[in-house]
Amino acid sequence: MKRKMRSKHKEIVHESEVRVRFVETDPLGIVWHGNYIQYFEDGREAFGRKHGISYLDQKEHGYATPIVKSSTDHKLPLKYGDVATVKTIYVDTPAAKMVFRYEIYNQKKQLVCTGETIQVFVDNIGEGDLSLNIPTFFMDWKQKVGLLDE
Repeated sequence: MKRKMRSKHKEIVHESEVRVRFVETDPLGIVWHGNYIQYFEDGREAFGRKHGISYLDQKEHGYATPIVKSSTDHKLPLKYGDVATVKTIYVDTPAAKMVFRYEIYNQKKQLVCTGETIQVFVDNIGEGDLSLNIPTFFMDWKQKVGLLDE
């Protein structure tokens, strides 16, 4: 069966929670801005575990996916003890990369931070060479979750 490479440009959403730890706050008692990237990673890892494309799954297939670009936009602060919801959105692309958007909400359901990360596929077995083609395991995943035309 030959799969068409054309994508439906669909998004897949997963929500998870993170509890703000004391160590993540600054002297003002609010989350230090750099920790939001860690919350993005927490969301991305929860997404990967739920959908079968975790870092361990990638490693099993001989790939790693380093981040090559990240951005954040801060709107409201989180504080020690808050439980935040991380909405992780996989944005489909026909390129050999993974794009995730993020929305973080506080307990009042207020948007506190948005962001995006872009990851590429590199060979985790050899020299760490960049993959210019989407790996087979990832194409199989896209097919399974309905991101590719039949």
